[in-house]
Amino acid sequence: MLELIAKVVIAYLVGSISGSLLLGRLKGIDIREHGSGNAGGTNAMRTLGVAFAIGVIIIDIGKGWLAGAVIGPYNAGDARDIFLCGAAAVIGHCYPIYHGFRGGKGAATLVGVFAAVHWPMILPVFLAWLVVVVVTGFVGLATITAGFAALVYTLVTGQPAMEGAVWFFGAMAVFVLYTHRANISRMLAGNENRASRLWLFKPRTR
Repeated sequence: MLELIAKVVIAYLVGSISGSLLLGRLKGIDIREHGSGNAGGTNAMRTLGVAFAIGVIIIDIGKGWLAGAVIGPYNAGDARDIFLCGAAAVIGHCYPIYHGFRGGKGAATLVGVFAAVHWPMILPVFLAWLVVVVVTGFVGLATITAGFAALVYTLVTGQPAMEGAVWFFGAMAVFVLYTHRANISRMLAGNENRASRLWLFKPRTR
């Protein structure tokens, strides 16, 4: 039990390393003071460009993978350890101890956990995200959909064949929904920003 607690704490601390805040400091800025105020990849891209966002995403995905593939399975780790460490990294990203518990929304870090647990699921998760963002232009809605797509994938395919997988993916889908609650409110109010470059099914203007 002490080993599991130690691994979860380490995973949380790793997850608390924010890609956008770390790279932002190299530029002398706090990404949370720009754009939407969120320390995630989408806001990083909108405010500081694609190259900066790619660096952020690589760091955020990498720490999720590290939690699931390296920290979780250490020694006699099992599925429980992997899932708990993955969840801890996602929570650390959203509520980082190093940055006043103000972080991102957890999506990129969760993708890293997906890759560590069962990498083939990345394709259907990405396709679900892409379809929604292309049709609606809403990145937040696409991210929520992708979270639930991972759950649907597990229910349909039975993969990964790990005890507790359905509960883990279900809990993570609900958590991503929660972290995007502000996006949902803005969509309902009609003032949510759209990704204009990815939104291919825009209504034609006369």
